[in-house]
Amino acid sequence: MIEYSLLLEKFQTLLKENTLKFTKQRELVLKFLYENDGHFTPEDIYTLLKQQHPEINIGIATVYRTLSLLEASQIASSISFGVQGKKYELGLKKHHDHLICTKCAKIIEFFDKTIEERQEDIAKEFNFKMTDHTMKIVGLCEDCQ
Repeated sequence: MIEYSLLLEKFQTLLKENTLKFTKQRELVLKFLYENDGHFTPEDIYTLLKQQHPEINIGIATVYRTLSLLEASQIASSISFGVQGKKYELGLKKHHDHLICTKCAKIIEFFDKTIEERQEDIAKEFNFKMTDHTMKIVGLCEDCQ
């Protein structure tokens, strides 16, 4: 995975391009995603940052705006849960797909070479140039069955 210093540099450039200031609060959102595996709602990130850094004044709107910017630049990616909102993760990880439990909201990441190859075959079959894809399989995890 990319070194944090390079990611931070990319983030600072992104902020400049969008005429936004680099702030400690925005950096904390980036650093949180970089340092934590998993999938987090903006509210999760906000709450955890407030707990970890009580000395820093950060607003929920800053978290939302920063996540939106990171997602638009593909530094972060999200999984939509419909009316329940999105969960975010660092978008620079190796490609993977997701199994999502509809009862407990557990997310299991997986990679399957056969599925990846089949998707490419399907795109070719329809003369479709695939640039990206997202696979989300929903159901019940082992614990909730």
